[in-house]
Amino acid sequence: MNADTAPTAAAEPRDAAGRPPVRAATAADAEAITRMRSEYVLSSPLTEDWVRQCTDELAPRLAPEGDVRAFVVDAPDGTMAACALGLIHPVLPAPAYPRGRGARVQMVATHPNYRRRGYARAVVSTLLDHLVDVEDVTLFELHTSPEAAPLYRELGFSGNPALMRMTRHRQRAGAVPGAQPDSTWVPPQQYADALPRAAAYVCLYVTDEDDRPLQLHSVYSPGHPWHMIGGAMDLGERPWDAVVRECREETGMTAVGPPRLLATVYGQPRAQRPYSTLQLIFDGGRLTDAQIRGLTLNPREHDEARVLPLADWEALMPARDFARLRAVEEARRTGVAAYVDTWGNA
Repeated sequence: MNADTAPTAAAEPRDAAGRPPVRAATAADAEAITRMRSEYVLSSPLTEDWVRQCTDELAPRLAPEGDVRAFVVDAPDGTMAACALGLIHPVLPAPAYPRGRGARVQMVATHPNYRRRGYARAVVSTLLDHLVDVEDVTLFELHTSPEAAPLYRELGFSGNPALMRMTRHRQRAGAVPGAQPDSTWVPPQQYADALPRAAAYVCLYVTDEDDRPLQLHSVYSPGHPWHMIGGAMDLGERPWDAVVRECREETGMTAVGPPRLLATVYGQPRAQRPYSTLQLIFDGGRLTDAQIRGLTLNPREHDEARVLPLADWEALMPARDFARLRAVEEARRTGVAAYVDTWGNA
């Protein structure tokens, strides 16, 4: 790892405020960073085969979902004047690093033409600030040379050049300097108890061969006299598994996949039902007249299965139920999944 070591008369890039213009590196910078590492960090330069291999490995790791973060200063000619690179990795949590995230400052390099201009300090400081403030990293390690060690001590690292370490936390308003940070961990049950409640349901939209919706008549819910096949999901049950179970229990029919989601329906909490509701409505396909006649209803839940043109259902159910049915019919007809968030509002 190299810090700025030698003066030069080369042109000096600066931003409008007179500071080195540091920017975040992207996958497009992978080769330039690899060559900086090869020429100014490693004891022996990489061969071209190794440059290509290292570039190919580094590029995807510089993406937002990757584990590498780097910051660079560009030279006036478009080449790279300086760069600092860190590798993010998990560590076991402790009061000093409660989020369990650490980073190794893997390389800091400055082109000889741009040394002694503060570029190393600029890219390292920006890298550390980003890792602390954006990535929640609190434990830092690096290996450096004796000549560069003073720079890192100024930035907060301690130890000998072979292994320098630092813990650093995001500054919070009113925080007491040196105080042990509060733990963000809570017991799983306490976390679960703090989450908003919602009841999850599944439905199966079935029609006859003329695309007329099939509805079941409820024996227990006068507020929703006609509705689709379906019901509440059991704890830990997958949505399509719930569809298969409800279909078998309510009609004796076996739902055949693959699952095709037609609509997502959200309902606000109400006085009679204090939880939000979330319904996933799947396509159950088209049934023949013989299949419809062969449905075996559970008498504790339904006493009739009826098929009608869509428009005829409007007079037989509440407005919110018909709005849902119409949205599902349109989703199947157009191939565009529906989202309904007025369930219970109509």
